[in-house]
Amino acid sequence: MAQKATIYKVELSVSDMDRHYYETHKLTVAKHPSETDERLMVRLLAFALNANEQLELTKGLSTDDEPDIWQKSLSGELDLWVALGLPSEKVIRQSCGKAKEVIVYSYGRTAEVWWDKIKNSTTRFDNLQVVNFSESETLELAELASRSMKLQVNIQDGDVMVSVDDSIVYVTQTKWKATV
Repeated sequence: MAQKATIYKVELSVSDMDRHYYETHKLTVAKHPSETDERLMVRLLAFALNANEQLELTKGLSTDDEPDIWQKSLSGELDLWVALGLPSEKVIRQSCGKAKEVIVYSYGRTAEVWWDKIKNSTTRFDNLQVVNFSESETLELAELASRSMKLQVNIQDGDVMVSVDDSIVYVTQTKWKATV
């Protein structure tokens, strides 16, 4: 029998001084059976870094033709495609063809090897941004995960602070590729 997704209730408060965005999002997040706490928390962090009223979490791991997070315009066009992990060059190429802007948030111990392998093939994508999170910081984020959480994300001058209750994790965004 197939395992079912685990439901997480998240109250995500975003204070983004860089974009002057201050909002609280009440999210119901389905964690796929094969998804780790680390990936779940990176997904929530990516949501916070791009938060706005039109941003949506998608089916994520349970479908191949959708990103983890997207933002659609009022006319249904894909404005933003957010992917997590280490997608193949083919997936990146397809994503860049579908959306106005694509952001890949990479993480994990093999992220640098992945980036060295594909970075030359991504230079032609002006709408692609690649941001890496260090493994030690994403593993710290994973420890904050719980089925019901109040997550506070503060962003100032590119610095990110994530807190749940009395626990705080500082996350550094390393930009490997910026949009043109």
